[in-house]
Amino acid sequence: MKEPVISIRGLTKNYGDVVGIKDLDLDVQAGEIMGFLGPNGSGKTTTIRTCLDLIMKTAGEVRIFGLDSHEDSVDIRRRTGYLPGDFGMFPALTVESILRYLLALNGQDDDGTMLSLAERFDLDMDKKFGTLSRGNRQKVGIVQAFMTDQDLVIMDEPTSGLDPLMQQRFYEFLREEKARGKTIFMSSHIMAEVERVCDRVAIIREGRLELVESIDVLKEKMGKRLEIEFGDTVDASVFDIEGVEVSETDGRNMALVIIKNLDEVVKLVAEHNVVNMSLETFSLDQFFMTYYSRRGA
Repeated sequence: MKEPVISIRGLTKNYGDVVGIKDLDLDVQAGEIMGFLGPNGSGKTTTIRTCLDLIMKTAGEVRIFGLDSHEDSVDIRRRTGYLPGDFGMFPALTVESILRYLLALNGQDDDGTMLSLAERFDLDMDKKFGTLSRGNRQKVGIVQAFMTDQDLVIMDEPTSGLDPLMQQRFYEFLREEKARGKTIFMSSHIMAEVERVCDRVAIIREGRLELVESIDVLKEKMGKRLEIEFGDTVDASVFDIEGVEVSETDGRNMALVIIKNLDEVVKLVAEHNVVNMSLETFSLDQFFMTYYSRRGA
């Protein structure tokens, strides 16, 4: 198996007596889009900034492209695009001036990629950065992260401020970049976002990694909600089955949460007079909230 593009082992960051992240282990493989999920304050930004050596770690090891994140930070950044959570730049300069300045810092001229990305994301290159809306500032951040065609792109809440249409355009763009072999590591608290574009997801809570799973496997674990309207009164104990929970009932109307044994549930339902019935798979958002609530969040 190939060496991960990002390899994190025992990563810990303390702010005095406050734990930012604790004993975090995570690998990001070449060519995948990894979603890094958690509510605000869970440690997502601290993890990203520590990996990039923008803040010093307390303990642990981070290797990117097989290089030490501290000792080889300059070499790593030459191959890594980065979009911070709150992208800011010189307010008096135009968008084009800023992007060309950032290209020059990277020792490059525009090969057409910068202008192509600006057009794709409807970015006005002549406007001064200080006059831009939150969404347009985010577009500048996206363009600068991808315009140098880096091997790895790390993004902290990349769609923050984008309107729904632009978000969809961005998701399409990410899928194209993945097809070109890019590795993308992105934090988010928007479940639908990672469900659309990510291959795997890592969930962090209070600075500790709770779960790392592929999207496909996670969807299998998410379960289903079955709502039934019966023609007569049905005792909820009928559905006392492993992997099945009666979440609501008044005798004639019932809602079941089903993790497994769906076939057995359907056979039991068929033994009764059914007036109406609907079945839906939980979204990643519903799974995420259920996952946290079971752990006392």
